[in-house]
Amino acid sequence: VTAIEQAQTRGGRVFAVGTTSLRALEASAAQHQGRLTPGFGETDIFITPGYRFRIVECLLTNFHLPRSTLLMLVSAFGGLEAIRIAYRHAITEKYRFFSYGDAMLIERTR
Repeated sequence: VTAIEQAQTRGGRVFAVGTTSLRALEASAAQHQGRLTPGFGETDIFITPGYRFRIVECLLTNFHLPRSTLLMLVSAFGGLEAIRIAYRHAITEKYRFFSYGDAMLIERTR
């Protein structure tokens, strides 16, 4: 938490490696008025287009399966049209999808 706060204070960006990390950070912020708080727990956060991200600015993740909740999360983060374009490219170029597939780095839409 301290490292993230220091990065934000210095104008740095917060990268999440994987959707689980993103969900954990955003769930903590959602539960504490937009601030991270050390601790542990569970979450039922369900991120869909329209969600207002508070912490994460870049996401490294794989190409998720069509019609999955993780694809909804990625679309919320990167913008639906940008993700559609990326997926069209991935299909054309025969990228590998799912857990052991290719990855993408997504910047959060503003």
